[in-house]
Order: sequence, then C-alpha cells, then structure tokens
Amino acid sequence: MSSQVPSDLLYAKSHEWARIQDGVATVGITDHAQHELTDIVFVELPAKGRHVQVGEACAVVESVKTASDIYSPVAGEVIETNPAVVNDPSLVNSAPYTDGWFFRVRLTSGAPASLLSPTDYVAQIGE
Repeated sequence: MSSQVPSDLLYAKSHEWARIQDGVATVGITDHAQHELTDIVFVELPAKGRHVQVGEACAVVESVKTASDIYSPVAGEVIETNPAVVNDPSLVNSAPYTDGWFFRVRLTSGAPASLLSPTDYVAQIGE
C-alpha cells in the first residue's frame, strides 16, 4: 500500500477521503488530489449544522491553477470544520491526511457502499 494512501481510510472516486470513527466521519482530500491541484491558496468549508448528502458539493478549494468543488463522501450533519485550513490552506498540501482535514460529519447511516477501499483507490489512481 502506498504511504500516500493510508490503509485506515475510505475513499471517494472524486478523491475525498473519510476516516470513520464512532459514527463521525472526518473528511479531507487525498494526497493525489492535492498534488494534481498544486499549491492550494484558498479553502471554503461548509457551515456547521449543514446537512450534506453523498456526492454533494459542499466545499471549495482554489489553487494557483484552478478552483475545485469538494464533494461529501458521506451523508449527515456537519458538526465541525477545520479553521486551520482556512487560515493556512497550504496545510492541505503539506498534511492532507492529518492537519489538512476539512470537516467532520455525524453520519445519518454507515459508510456508503460507493466508497473505495485503499486498494481500490490505488488501482483507480494508477499507483
């Protein structure tokens, strides 16, 4: 398994990751996604209390190259956002799986079947 695709996460085909613990999913974008975007200069996160659906655009990242929607890989209520990535968007580049997380969602149901295992995500991105 690639060190850039942690084995304890689930992955969306749109390059978001979810770490699910005790009915709460922490969400961010993958190392592959941040690498493709290059230097991230702006992050807009969903409002706390917002209800998101699987595949719903709910955040935005802007890089020196482009702006991209971020899609929720899970359904539920946003219970926390990460102010650190708003204040320092480069955290998404330097630490996409740790300090660069985006938001946390209290799940309305379990992990969606559409999420990929680490092995399947590595196959998708061709690593």
